[in-house]
Amino acid sequence: MQPHAEAGPASTIHRKVGIAILVGGVLLFAGLDVLVFALGSRTTGAAGPWAGLALRLVLDLAALAILRAPVLVTSLTIAGALALQVSELVSPGLLVATPVLTGDPLTPSVTPLVVATAVQVHNRRSTWVLVGVLTVLATRPWDPSLLTVSLGLLVTAFPALLGRYLVARRTLMANLRERAERTDREQHLLAEQARAEERRRLASEMHDVVTHRVSLMVLQAGALEVTARDDATRRAAEGLRDAGMQALDELRDLVGVFGGERTGESPPVGPPAPRADLSELVDASVAAGVDVRLDRAGDADAVPPAVLRTAHRVVQEALTNVHKHAPGGRVHVEVRYGAELVTVAVSNTAATADAVLVASGSGSGLRGLRERVEVIGGTLRAGARPDGGFAVRAEIPVVTS
Repeated sequence: MQPHAEAGPASTIHRKVGIAILVGGVLLFAGLDVLVFALGSRTTGAAGPWAGLALRLVLDLAALAILRAPVLVTSLTIAGALALQVSELVSPGLLVATPVLTGDPLTPSVTPLVVATAVQVHNRRSTWVLVGVLTVLATRPWDPSLLTVSLGLLVTAFPALLGRYLVARRTLMANLRERAERTDREQHLLAEQARAEERRRLASEMHDVVTHRVSLMVLQAGALEVTARDDATRRAAEGLRDAGMQALDELRDLVGVFGGERTGESPPVGPPAPRADLSELVDASVAAGVDVRLDRAGDADAVPPAVLRTAHRVVQEALTNVHKHAPGGRVHVEVRYGAELVTVAVSNTAATADAVLVASGSGSGLRGLRERVEVIGGTLRAGARPDGGFAVRAEIPVVTS
């Protein structure tokens, strides 16, 4: 029952529960007052038999506003207690039904609820002063008796202590929840850091080991190209050397993407590998009998190589899947090179799948492709279209290598 609790699902639920308890308590005490009146406990003064019940019901209903105005409602409860006690001293039967029950603290019935709620929603010195005044009125030290003091403390001091206990318990539970959530966040961050460190270590090892071996292969292919006596061998050696240079270039890009530290540069093996060309992929698919249309927009030269190669891999994997699952369909490849984002969209119409090629796949192509796109901050979506075809869409942020 805290009106100024922090906004959030948990605090909203707690507030609703507190309001429900408050309304239920008010109705309970008002019902008890009506029941006592119905059983014959009525006032006999000049104000009539309804005077005492009317005063108590007004004070009961006023307690509904305690969440908004705890000091005011507590003050009204004190005023009601004073009115009951003064009327009993000055004009018996005016506001207190006769005969008066032994030990009756002569306070409004709703006093315990008012005290317990006030110390929770307004834990200030002024509130405790008002609770102390109510306690003095309820225990009546000017006319002490064991029963009066006991009942007086039961309806004032005990609810106040109970209210503070509930506040302390809620605070403790909130702190424990916050500590648990903070611990979970810290563990998650530590796990992410460990994964990043392991990824950097593996990337560095991959660069040191694989690059060295591939470089030797490229050098040997270059030597074979120079010393070969027939054209077929020279062409094969040249193709092998070009493929090796491209593999080295891509490996360096991947090491940078994964955060690995390069311990040395690979030996120069010739001119830089050409940038990934989508036209070659499309031409190869067209030559294989697939109807592919390529639309490109933007300046590809302004895009870093790592992003271009990732886009190239998206188109390559999508076309590979078309060859397996829809070799007779029509394919539309759309690539947009933007200043901040490269968008790749590949869609195809429905067609009969090639059973032999489908059986040869491992089913991990798109999953691996998605991981590659996500590792540089991009997103990839793939799924069936309503017309029976398939669509792949990747959005890759333009990052500098």
